[in-house]
This record gives sequence, structure tokens and C-alpha cells, in this order.
Amino acid sequence: MSKKASDAGVPEAEGLFPTMRRRALDLAGPWTAPVGSLVGVRTDQPHVVLTFDDGPEPGGTDKVLAALSDYAATATFFVLVNRALRYPKLLAEVVSAGHEIGLHGMDHRRLTRLSGAEVRRGLAEGVARLEDLLGGPVRWFRPPYGAQTPSVWRAIRRQELDPVMWGPCAWDWLDRPVEQLAGQALRGLDRGTVLLAHDGFAGPESGGEDGSPPRIDRGALARRVLDGISKRGLTGCSLSTTLQHGSPRTVPWFLR
Repeated sequence: MSKKASDAGVPEAEGLFPTMRRRALDLAGPWTAPVGSLVGVRTDQPHVVLTFDDGPEPGGTDKVLAALSDYAATATFFVLVNRALRYPKLLAEVVSAGHEIGLHGMDHRRLTRLSGAEVRRGLAEGVARLEDLLGGPVRWFRPPYGAQTPSVWRAIRRQELDPVMWGPCAWDWLDRPVEQLAGQALRGLDRGTVLLAHDGFAGPESGGEDGSPPRIDRGALARRVLDGISKRGLTGCSLSTTLQHGSPRTVPWFLR
């Protein structure tokens, strides 16, 4: 998420998709699918897609994993390759716990500020290095800050990756009380929605733009969110698991 969106107090997804525009894009989904990015899953199952960005990070990823285990939930972790290379054992813990791995980038630089050649090289290197670490293919990609132009979208698809965005967001790049962040995450959460949260924080060393890391317990936040999901009769699942019982909901998502 961008510092601009943080300062405004509005999630970037809400700024990009006001209510009427979101509805119009959703209705147009079947016609815009060829240029779409996944923002949800159409399903009749009580599944919520849990996603966590910017890890793996000691003190964050491990606490989130413990919370997910306690609630028998699974998630999709969009990892930064520079951190996965630094903490390969933590990445392996995510996989061994039954969670799914997606690519978030070699680092957290905004792709829309890079040249086309840099974007293509970074995506190719990120895929190659992450698949080498995992010993298997990577399907999903979430661009840092959700920033993609049509040319970035094409570069993502050329790597045979599917771009994944989000609906509700935890705002957990902000230094706010856990209960407030959890309330924001649960707002508008329903079956098939994709929740954006974080198991780490991308600082300047990773190309992040959001200043100092927030002083929050990511495990405590995950537990509050999971408890709220459970009370709604829903279950947190990875993206691939949710798609086993549904179909992707896509919209054209272009943002600098």
C-alpha cells in the first residue's frame, strides 16, 4: 500500500474502486476477464481467501503461522524473494504448514516506476529463484502496492503468472491498535473475498515507501481477524483451495 493512501486514511483498494465503479466492473467481469486481475472468488462455500504480504519475516511470519494453526486455517503468502533467500527455513515452515506461496517480487519496488526491461528481468528472476527455493511452480503474483499498468500486466502474464489483488484490507502497515486494524479487516468480509494482510513490513531496504514499521503484534492481529471470521461462520483458506469450489472474479485493475 502507498504512503499517500495511508495518509489519506483510505485503503488503496477503496480509492481505486469506489462502490459504484466496483459494481460496474464486477458486472463487466465476463467481458473484461482477458485483461483482468483476480480480486475474489465466486463460491457457495463459506471460504474467505487469506493473503499475507512482505514476508517471510521473523517475529511476524512465525506468529501468523501459529495463529493460522490454532484456527485450522490456510493462507496464501506473497513473499519477497530477497527475504525468502535470507530466511529459507522460515519459508520452508510456511510450506510445511500447508500454506500456499505466491510471488510478491524480488523486492518491494513499485513496478510502475521501473522500465519495461527492469520489470521483465525482475519478474523472470523472481520466478526462477522462488521456484528454485520451493522446488515447484509458482502461479500467483501480487505487484507491490497493487501497482500495475497494462504493460506491467502483460509482463506478468508473459511469465505465466496470474495477478492477484484484494478486497478488504487490514491496514496493517499503519501503527494503530490491533482491535482497530482487525475491525477494518473484517469490514465487508464475506465468502469468496480476498483479504489483504501482512506477515512482514517492507522497509526502505526492500524498496518500501511507507516509512518506519508499525509496532503491532501480527500474531495477535491475525487471531482477532480469524476469530471474527469464525464467528461469521466462515473459514480462512488459501486462494487455490478456495478456487477448488469456485471460479475467479476478475476486474481490470490498473494503478500507478
